[in-house]
Amino acid sequence: MVDTSHLALHPWNTGFSWTDCHGPFRALSADQAAQFNRDGYVVLEDVFAAEELRPVVAELDRCEARVDAFLQTQEDGRFSIAESGAITIAPMLTAHSPLLAQFIRHPTLMDLCSDLIGPDVNLYWDQAVYKKTEKPRRVPWHQDNGYKYLEPQAYLTCWIALTDATIANGCPQVASGMHRLGTLRHTYVEPLGWECFADPPRSVPAPVRAGGIVVFSSLTPHLTGPNTTPSVRKAYIVQFAPAGATALLGDPDVEKETERVVQNDPSYQFAVLRDGRCV
Repeated sequence: MVDTSHLALHPWNTGFSWTDCHGPFRALSADQAAQFNRDGYVVLEDVFAAEELRPVVAELDRCEARVDAFLQTQEDGRFSIAESGAITIAPMLTAHSPLLAQFIRHPTLMDLCSDLIGPDVNLYWDQAVYKKTEKPRRVPWHQDNGYKYLEPQAYLTCWIALTDATIANGCPQVASGMHRLGTLRHTYVEPLGWECFADPPRSVPAPVRAGGIVVFSSLTPHLTGPNTTPSVRKAYIVQFAPAGATALLGDPDVEKETERVVQNDPSYQFAVLRDGRCV
């Protein structure tokens, strides 16, 4: 057993207990579900055919180009953790794109929501993340719930590869099994983003071909390495949460919380499953 006793929990993470998913399963096999429960992630290859992805990639390319044009107007080409030539992040795209709002309701994505969240699910967040070649940069070890603290802490991230994702161009790497601790304490590392530790007790790369998905929990620590290849690495990240999921706002180091906000912004946090059926 790996010793994780030295890791600090998020101050709001008290009494957390991971709940295994038991099925019946619609997208996952029993072995894949067991891996997700044990390791916090599973890789699904060849979910989307090339012709299915083609219009999606074209739409995301247009969105990303607008973001990159904006970054080039900023000091040092940077805004938050995004930087022209290094990494671009185009968020909340379903709010403006009927094509993407339809794509995120793909049957496999809906079946994954049913398998790993439950019968009532909302879209929580979506963003295109393009790793550029001019300024190779890693994204540090973090949990998605470390960026904004949600309850329930466990929601679902579907990391969709739009190009082949390899170790050389920055595929996800996962700290397996550590999702069962709940949310860890994070610190901000300039200019990379939030980090929960520098080196995990154990990690495994999760390469995936274009059209595949790395499926992981919001509590699974992961990073993406720098893109050291000549080509842009493209990914579309779609996150789903239980209906009624609530964000806790405030400074966790000085206060219990200041506000709870239900994540139901109708422009992009809309219903996708009710009673297990696609909305």
